[in-house]
Amino acid sequence: QVQLVESGGGLVQAGDSLRLSCAASGRTFSIYAMGWFRRIAGKERELVATIDWTGGSTRYADSVKGRFTISRDNAKNTVYLQMNSLKAEDTAVYYCAADRAWSTLVGGGGESWGQGTQVTVSS
Repeated sequence: QVQLVESGGGLVQAGDSLRLSCAASGRTFSIYAMGWFRRIAGKERELVATIDWTGGSTRYADSVKGRFTISRDNAKNTVYLQMNSLKAEDTAVYYCAADRAWSTLVGGGGESWGQGTQVTVSS
């Protein structure tokens, strides 16, 4: 497994941008597909974005398409989530996840999880 630590959350206003980072340590980061999930208060955890181990394939939830971008830097063992045009409904705890199978992340699972970082968007 890899150990994951998220950072970059905070309080912003609607329309602002924020970039989340997820630093990985442990086993070889580059073989893992990575994903960002979020849990909105009172709702089930949902997939926000995923990226395969090469960085060449990505997938997004419809609610964030065109606003959020997932990327990774395998040299830095880090995956990012650039969030633009934030809305109040993006307020959630955001989690980073890793799995050796991209399909597992797409299905909502993951081998390793971070502790989460709070993003609050005021309207």
